[in-house]
Amino acid sequence: MLKRTFQLLLGAWLVAGTLWAAKDAFVGDWKLDPSRSKLTDEMKVESVGGNKYAFDFDGSGSAESIIIDGTDQPGAGGTTLNVSVEGPDTWKVVRKKDGRIVITATWKLSKEGDTLTDDFTEIGANASTLNLNYVYKRTAGTSGFAGTWDSTSDMVNSVFVLQVRPYETDGLSIIDSSEGVTKNVRFDGKDYPNVGSDVPQGSTSSIRRADDRTLEMTDKINGKVTDTQHIQLSSDFKTLTVTVHTPGRSDPNILVFERQ
Repeated sequence: MLKRTFQLLLGAWLVAGTLWAAKDAFVGDWKLDPSRSKLTDEMKVESVGGNKYAFDFDGSGSAESIIIDGTDQPGAGGTTLNVSVEGPDTWKVVRKKDGRIVITATWKLSKEGDTLTDDFTEIGANASTLNLNYVYKRTAGTSGFAGTWDSTSDMVNSVFVLQVRPYETDGLSIIDSSEGVTKNVRFDGKDYPNVGSDVPQGSTSSIRRADDRTLEMTDKINGKVTDTQHIQLSSDFKTLTVTVHTPGRSDPNILVFERQ
């Protein structure tokens, strides 16, 4: 009898927890509003001798060193990196994961060598694309592609939908189809492994609820913080603003989504 009563209570608790999760204000489909979003970026390119260069794309100080010869070479997070010279002022950058192209970019230097434009496309596992046009200004270095580059303008040319679903009884599942990433996290501040075909090895996320309309998320790779995200719902629950802070960068990325 006691066991039966316990099972009934447990079942009722699970049902109540599921109903609570389903009513979470963050749950829904959120479409990016490019006109209200802002992306900033910094990258460092260092010549390390001959035709070999080191690329630091995320400000972590962990550079990927490859020869610029148009061949696939080992890169970060289990990917390969391929950079080819397409002209005296043009480089083509291709990143692959498990043989599939996940990023392409065409870099062009201005005649003066102080500006770099980057036509960047990210390709999801479902063949969806996210295209960005960056314009960088040189902040270090004197000539060529080697130097430190900070974006001065950015344009989001693509739209994608962020899906937020209940996860078990005490968390959320955040699905970004544009990056092929699903984050299944509980509101306990613990790190949970991210899943998806394009997820870097050792990628984890944790989340906590600051209040009814605010979440704080931390992303890591192999235990090292790659970004923190302040996720804010508007008072009418129709707009979701994600402010992404990356270590080593002063300006955050701001992504604004509208509920669908």
